[in-house]
Amino acid sequence: MTAAPTGTDPRSTPTLGSLTGGQLRRLGVVAGLSRSDVETYARVLAESLGPVAERPLSLPPPTRTFLSDDHTPVEFSLSFRPDAAPSMRVLVEPGCGADSLAHNGRVGLEAIRTMARRWRFTTDVLDELQDLFLPADPRGPLALWCALELRPGGTPRVKVYLNPAARGEERSAATVREALHRLGHRQAYDGLPRGAGHPFLALDLGDWAEPRVKVYVRHDNLTAGQAGRLSRMDSGPGPAAVEGFFRAAAGLGPDATGLGGRPGLSCHSFTDTRTARPSGFTLHIPVRDYVRHDGEALFRASRVLRHHGMDASVLDRALAALTERRPEDGVGLIAYLALAHQRDRAPRVTAYLSSEAYAVRPPVVETVRRPVPVA
Repeated sequence: MTAAPTGTDPRSTPTLGSLTGGQLRRLGVVAGLSRSDVETYARVLAESLGPVAERPLSLPPPTRTFLSDDHTPVEFSLSFRPDAAPSMRVLVEPGCGADSLAHNGRVGLEAIRTMARRWRFTTDVLDELQDLFLPADPRGPLALWCALELRPGGTPRVKVYLNPAARGEERSAATVREALHRLGHRQAYDGLPRGAGHPFLALDLGDWAEPRVKVYVRHDNLTAGQAGRLSRMDSGPGPAAVEGFFRAAAGLGPDATGLGGRPGLSCHSFTDTRTARPSGFTLHIPVRDYVRHDGEALFRASRVLRHHGMDASVLDRALAALTERRPEDGVGLIAYLALAHQRDRAPRVTAYLSSEAYAVRPPVVETVRRPVPVA
């Protein structure tokens, strides 16, 4: 089912750029950005998408990206803190219209370099790792994604997401280890928790007080007890806090065994090369795979936000800014819920929100088994 192009000019043909740009504008207002800022960022999003921004939504997605379930190459998120406006982010695959993964990576890299010239930051850290993550014949599910944290003033903070499996899934761990070593975090890899693989390595570029290198770990069949032991921070969250978030986000009772579907992710942020310990820890729960519909996901997210002293009503307004459909009419609008801890900062709760430009995943219909009569 194709999503309705809410907020677009009915006299024009809805395009990927017009839909996602309209969503960004409305969501930016919910996040407290000025009209001027949201117009600037909508233009940046269109530029990042390149020619596919003008692609009609009546055509299939430009590529089968796993950035979203319906292959929209754009995802939004809101990050909440107590007594503060949420921080808004947009994740985009700049090379989504490319005809190969290698071409995708080249387009993405040029998009980042264009941003660097525009906002006057260096790409030295990314250049140092180019042979590891953007080889001539890359493999894996992605080449390069770019996240923009949309700040007041029209200049975003930039993050780049790279694929550790670019030289082969079997070399992912070695690739992450080598990347950390080159960036000065020589003992960091040995301190990471065990998992089933590394889906991403992310880099902060530009105007960050403490630029991070972030390593993601996939955890199949994750349980609450295991989740509570994933943090490697010196002064990180206690197991009970992480387990409580896990249960609330995943909707699992005390007797549940764990996440049997889409796996959970942990993220470990490194900022200080003088220690092997990460300065940040985030647990990501793919809530969309553990609810019947987005009404349930919204209920869980609201409960988590209120528990941490955050304004849950903002999330209701955010969903209304993205789509006119009722939360109960689909599942996947809220893709992930995450609880983030960073050294010397209050915890953050982040809701990752799908554009649904191409399709709405139908809600789960529970079937009631009736007893079979015995002849």
